[in-house]
Amino acid sequence: MKVRVKLFAVARELSGCDALEIALADRATVGNLRQALAEQAPQLAGIVRHVMFAVNAEYAGDNTLLHDGADVACIPPVSGG
Repeated sequence: MKVRVKLFAVARELSGCDALEIALADRATVGNLRQALAEQAPQLAGIVRHVMFAVNAEYAGDNTLLHDGADVACIPPVSGG
């Protein structure tokens, strides 16, 4: 299956694009996506363990199942004051 991952903030800067299409096995989870992102976009490997994911506009944990064409957002941690 394929999912489109929208990138924000530092993830967008590191990758140089707004979104990535990631190929995953059927019945993949957000945890599988996290690993696939690090492999398929090595420039994100340093931050991928710290990012949050939202699937279809709802925050999702690593055990959340994905489906083909899911709308996924990769949200890096933010800092500031």
